[in-house]
Amino acid sequence: MGIVASQSFKNVISTYLGFFIGAINTLFLYTKFLSDEYYGMVGYMLSLAYVIMPIMAFGAHNTLVKFYSSFKTRISLNSFLTLMLFLPFLITVPLSVISYVCYDMIGDFLSQKNSIIKGYLWHIIIIALALAYFEVFFAWAKVQLQTVFGNFMKEVFHRVATMVLLFLLHFEIVNVEQFMLGLVGVYVLRMLIMNVYAFSIKLPVITFRRINGLKNIFKYSFLIIIAGSIVTILLDVDKVMLGHYIQIEEIAYYNVAIFIATVIAVPQRSMHQILLPLSAKYLNEKDFDALEDLYKKSSLNLYIISGFIFLLIILNINQLYYIIPEEFSGGLFVVFIIGLSRLYDAFLGSNNAILFNSDYYRMVLFFGVVLVILMIVLNMVFIPLLGINGAALATSLAIFAYNSIKLLFVYRKFKIHPFTTDTLQITGLILLSALLFYFWEFPFNPIINIALKSVLLTLMYVFVVYRLKFSEDISALIERYLKVK
Repeated sequence: MGIVASQSFKNVISTYLGFFIGAINTLFLYTKFLSDEYYGMVGYMLSLAYVIMPIMAFGAHNTLVKFYSSFKTRISLNSFLTLMLFLPFLITVPLSVISYVCYDMIGDFLSQKNSIIKGYLWHIIIIALALAYFEVFFAWAKVQLQTVFGNFMKEVFHRVATMVLLFLLHFEIVNVEQFMLGLVGVYVLRMLIMNVYAFSIKLPVITFRRINGLKNIFKYSFLIIIAGSIVTILLDVDKVMLGHYIQIEEIAYYNVAIFIATVIAVPQRSMHQILLPLSAKYLNEKDFDALEDLYKKSSLNLYIISGFIFLLIILNINQLYYIIPEEFSGGLFVVFIIGLSRLYDAFLGSNNAILFNSDYYRMVLFFGVVLVILMIVLNMVFIPLLGINGAALATSLAIFAYNSIKLLFVYRKFKIHPFTTDTLQITGLILLSALLFYFWEFPFNPIINIALKSVLLTLMYVFVVYRLKFSEDISALIERYLKVK
């Protein structure tokens, strides 16, 4: 776990830096500097771009990670990398042509409830293309086991740039239309910087030679589009569907609640960057003992860290909503239920990395398609009844079902699971901490209350985790950075 722990820790730091900047943008700058209508439009635009991004990428970023370590000669590897660079063009070119020809029809369909959407269709397409090629170049760096810079670009760069744009908007240096164009430019620039970095690690040698196993590569790429779409849809389709049922201003309120809950997923996202290439390597080498060890340790570490973050959010959420605009405070249920689903995600550890890089991804895709259909149906049922709470409930039910199926599937096929004797004890620690601190409020300013409760929780949680030695990796980090012996 050395390289995993090292790069994961650095990635967690950069990801939380990004989320801290994102929190300022989401909770304060967007709510103050942008109208609710345009804030909702930004959320809708980015969500739809993320939904269609896997299609734009044609699965190349996942395919690159899965097959890279299977090529042993220089010529075959260069031919494979050349294919990965050009593969997305198979879908982006015809999709762009279709969008140009059918612009009015697509725009009218998407803007049935909110007419503002039609004016930003090209913004969505260009951002989706930039997101797709960013992931390809990030995967290029991942297979060299270099994830830190890419994670910084993925989590920090665009949020800092967005903050700059928001201040430019506030001081009337740019108008709202220029701000929306600026957002597109941010994602394009991020993609170009990642391109330069990836090629600085390994310069491509354009080679058009026959590739062994080309049929399997194309099959995997095609099917992984569905897999990537499933994951993205589970994350973003709720916001897209909200645009068809409620006023777009309410999507802004939903975005705030989702952003708060998503902080729980930061460690999982950070560790996943290095878990993907390592899991692919162990599977290609059929080293199942190492695969199981990675599975258990990643689950344990992520459950401890994400459980702590879950507690920090849930125990301080009431105070947090005192310091942001009142109209955004209706998302308490959204934060709690989405937070639970993110905690379950973290508990699965390297489960996704195992599935996406194994030969069993086809069945998982089938389950995923069924669950996406279920999620869309649940959203259609719950959003008209419960609004943003209904969207959160539908999303959480779908994620819980999807994760449970993946957990059982990996156990059935590989006879491995993430449970250890410490799993139950960590669950007990999370529940006990919640009971001890939830109803305990200080009679001070909300910011002071949040700080005091967070300090007390941190001291107790870290002490118990270290004292009971739940995780060798986390204990080692505590000893290293707190000088504990």
